[in-house]
Amino acid sequence: MQTVNLSWLKSLEVFVNVPDEQLQWFIDQSENRLIDDGEVLFKPGDQLTGPHIVIEGGIQFYMIQNGSRREIVTFGPGDITGYLPYSRGKVAGGYGVAIGELQMLSLPLEKIPELIKEHFELTQAFVHVMSNRVRDFTAFQQQNEKMMALGKLSAGLAHELNNPASAIARDSDSLKEHLRLDPKLFKEMVMIRIDEEQVDQLNKELFKVLSVTDHARLSLKERMALEDEITDWFEDHDIENGYAIAESFADFSFSVESLQACAAAIPPACLSPMFNWISNLLVTEKMVQDIQLSSKRIADLVTSIKNFTHMDRAQDKQFADIHIGIRNTLTMLGYKIRKGNIQVVEEYDETLPPVKGLIGELNQVWTNIIDNAVDAMEVNGKGTLTIRTERDKDFVQVLLIDDGPGIPAEILPSIFDPFYTTKPMGKGTGMGLEVVQRIIYQHNGSVKVKSVPGRTEFIVCFPLDN
Repeated sequence: MQTVNLSWLKSLEVFVNVPDEQLQWFIDQSENRLIDDGEVLFKPGDQLTGPHIVIEGGIQFYMIQNGSRREIVTFGPGDITGYLPYSRGKVAGGYGVAIGELQMLSLPLEKIPELIKEHFELTQAFVHVMSNRVRDFTAFQQQNEKMMALGKLSAGLAHELNNPASAIARDSDSLKEHLRLDPKLFKEMVMIRIDEEQVDQLNKELFKVLSVTDHARLSLKERMALEDEITDWFEDHDIENGYAIAESFADFSFSVESLQACAAAIPPACLSPMFNWISNLLVTEKMVQDIQLSSKRIADLVTSIKNFTHMDRAQDKQFADIHIGIRNTLTMLGYKIRKGNIQVVEEYDETLPPVKGLIGELNQVWTNIIDNAVDAMEVNGKGTLTIRTERDKDFVQVLLIDDGPGIPAEILPSIFDPFYTTKPMGKGTGMGLEVVQRIIYQHNGSVKVKSVPGRTEFIVCFPLDN
């Protein structure tokens, strides 16, 4: 065991300006401990002890997130850890394990009041260590929280992007197959004799139907009835493949009357090949429409991702429509919201002027609160999330309300504390709402919560122009 004396403590930069008598007091009052390699020193929820000064070996601090071990920091010889004077943290937020044969000098907690009262310079040195540790760890946790938020979104985004991407691949393959020439149909088409007036009339009737884009949405029963009517008409007019091609005409809401109008422009002997050819055109049109919709869905998602992260903007406060950020957040969490059978009610004051803020950071606020609300409503198997925006003089107020089971009154005062979480081990860090509060404070605002069973309301308020 290494001997710890004044000379050794004075070799640490943090104690350079601490009087010798105060350092000697620390040595006399502390316990010089040896701990075996791999021994767990503390776990989440344990009361913090110390301060501890690592002399030999090390202490590895880690957390369990999503079932995996995440190493946070390792303290080596000369590092100071544990409870420090004036620290707000009273319990451990993770695990600590000895690395190698650990030797450390530990001051008992009951000596902290005497340390603060009688040894100013030594206390000041420990407070300096604490302030550096808080700053570094806060930066780390903020980045970690962003990565966790990204992890939460990634699964949903993969699902959201996979659906339209798969549809594009499927429809493009089908379109390629569909566009191959059918020798029989091709022969029948080139043999058709039709004059210019009939062509013009057929064009007119076809595009009269195709130009209508706001068709009433049919129920399954109504759709089947329409297909049956079209099939019957084809059979009455000896149209080959009538049953098979009826679906494509139903897709574009052809009625029996519109079929009759088209038929009036076609020589009777040419009805069958002409309607089969029109069906081919309709199928091609439908596939192209589906590919366009799927492509637009992917483009919209990519735009939402870019706007959500605000990755194409400078990292300073800018004016922006707050509703765009909220809507982008709902898009990012769309899969989780639908999976949780959550209905979203949006009540926005569209007259609100642009808000000045760190838009990417504000999106993180909406993400954390909405994600927590969805998790809370999970126990009910369904729920309603209401998001309301309103103006209060020179402030904007955003209310996010869920009908989950609520937050128990006894823990309500603690929900913004660092590391405090009600989620199962590994599912939350306890930093989400602390990050929310910190970001809103950066915007000179406030975040409050009211909760009773069946209604939890987060109220975020900050100036329109920061």
